[in-house]
Amino acid sequence: MRGMTPPLRQMLGDVLAGHRLTEEEAIDLMRTRDRGVWDIAAAADELRERKVGDVVTYVRNQNINVTNLCVNACGFCGFSRKPGDADLFFHDEAVVREKARTARERNVTEICTVSGLHPEFDAQSYADIYSWIRDEAPGVHIHASNPMEVAYAAKRSGLSTREVLLEMQAAGLGTLCGTAAEILVDSVRAAICPDKIDTATWVRVIKEAHDLGIRSTATIMYGHCESEADRARHLAVLREIQDGTGGFTEFVPLSFIHQNTPLYRAGLARPGATGREDLLMFAVSRLFLDNFDHIQASWVKLGTKMAGIALLSGADDLGGTLFEESISREAGARDTDYLDPAEMRRMAADLGRTLRRRTTTYALLPD
Repeated sequence: MRGMTPPLRQMLGDVLAGHRLTEEEAIDLMRTRDRGVWDIAAAADELRERKVGDVVTYVRNQNINVTNLCVNACGFCGFSRKPGDADLFFHDEAVVREKARTARERNVTEICTVSGLHPEFDAQSYADIYSWIRDEAPGVHIHASNPMEVAYAAKRSGLSTREVLLEMQAAGLGTLCGTAAEILVDSVRAAICPDKIDTATWVRVIKEAHDLGIRSTATIMYGHCESEADRARHLAVLREIQDGTGGFTEFVPLSFIHQNTPLYRAGLARPGATGREDLLMFAVSRLFLDNFDHIQASWVKLGTKMAGIALLSGADDLGGTLFEESISREAGARDTDYLDPAEMRRMAADLGRTLRRRTTTYALLPD
């Protein structure tokens, strides 16, 4: 029978005593394949309890994916479409306003919008979308765009990314999505999303947003063709940004949904992360990202059962109700449109924890 090895016991004890993990130590933890996996999860769960207690949070939100028309062709994406595709969609002002009104009637506190890079979009296009949403759902937090969309709008409009962020903020943007990060290692980005901004640009735009008071999420998309070293490097980039800005609200690991993606179909990616990898992604992230309070278990990517395991491995948040979800569904995920808070409450209670509704920036709200 194999128990926890002395080196692992020492490392986990040191982390719980305040030691800051190195990238090399994070790689070693991610490579664990025996019962030490459970010890790593237990240490992460203990650290989660120390940081945020036993509350499991969620946000009542709705997605609005304005269009799936996209100038890029990322290998991990099953969502984007090209001109002439039969299932291409683009929601005009009337539809966006209608969806925003529907969201308001559902008593959401957040509307989230990230879409394809429409060939005709510029900075004004994004500002218009946010202003339409703000008109129809006043007081609802707009969590939208990402560094890729900001850089794209800047290029299309002949503006700096900082100027685009200011326009978006004036139009109603509350917080920026920390997506388009995928893996913040340029050699991996060249393989999975060669048309996207590089790591340095993603980091610069995030720092600009934080400097303007626009907080953001942070994400990783893992389980395709990256290594443990790439994941650790990604975490180190995020930790360094957070040291400087404190602008990240949460970290969201996004497990690669492979079924309908060009990358997988071309044999260039494995069929998603294993359960062991999922568990360790959450646990090691909690142990490594000592300057993050919140780690979200995305039920859309993991399914509700694995999301429950993530809550025992360092995660403390279940994300949003969503109501509409297209991106993961088109990649091959199922049952992604809506998760009833009653089911979230059952998941939390099963772990002896309490479910609480929150704002986008983690202020607790009455149910």
